[in-house]
Amino acid sequence: MAIAPDADHHEELARQLVTDLTQPERGVLPRGKICVEARFGAAFQALLVGDGWSADEPWTPLSRDLSKPVDDCGLRVAVIGPEEAPVCTAVHRSAFGSAKFIDERWHAMASGPAYADARCLVGYDGQGRAVATTTVWSAGPGKPGLLEPVGVHQDHRGHGYGKAISVAAAAALRELGSSSAIVCTPSANVGAVAAYVSAGFRAHPEVRDRCRDT
Repeated sequence: MAIAPDADHHEELARQLVTDLTQPERGVLPRGKICVEARFGAAFQALLVGDGWSADEPWTPLSRDLSKPVDDCGLRVAVIGPEEAPVCTAVHRSAFGSAKFIDERWHAMASGPAYADARCLVGYDGQGRAVATTTVWSAGPGKPGLLEPVGVHQDHRGHGYGKAISVAAAAALRELGSSSAIVCTPSANVGAVAAYVSAGFRAHPEVRDRCRDT
């Protein structure tokens, strides 16, 4: 979630946002524990804190400048279309230990308007095995692009594929005209932070989401 810089201290906007987030009948968030990636807006942050929202675990944002060409990542990388979706979803499920990202969800993601300037990538090793995947999201030429998610198949970790697919993602975003590539990962995942840094990303100061317990 982001707030325009000129609205950083906009009290009316901040109150409206907090109302939308804290009242389930508004249809924005359900009841129960909720975390919001709300790292902007001084007035908004102050109201969340005053309403009892606490700071969650620290995350490390990273970015890579794309003004210069990106080196080859060392993997064969393919842009995934609808027919190859099962390859992507299989790597994703293994990487994150979750059965939720099935083919139908990939197709739902790819049919959304934001995906018009996105690319799903899969990296293959020398034996032709799908070892890593990521999706890159472009905000348009001259603007930052996002890596989300980035994952390596659990059977193929420890070979530098996290670094490789991150480099491939940066190259794909540069081709789409992005000025930089950005990504964010839990600070506790030191392996992921190290992989991004080795892929040419620069770590920035930690940030925290805001959480509501009830």
